[in-house]
Amino acid sequence: MPFAQIYLVEGRTEEQKAAVIEKVTQALCEAVGAPKENVRVWILDVPKTNWGIAGVTAKALGR
Repeated sequence: MPFAQIYLVEGRTEEQKAAVIEKVTQALCEAVGAPKENVRVWILDVPKTNWGIAGVTAKALGR
């Protein structure tokens, strides 16, 4: 059972996350031949204050 864990900085819409789930599922089915029903995708929304880039939070960088 393929399991994909995706970390995203918070702020994506439900529609964007649904598109990620759909496309990652499709890619795993094509790449490893797994049935769609066996693919799991987990999206973790990370607060901008908990995401660091070059020693600074994403929030401080305006991301």
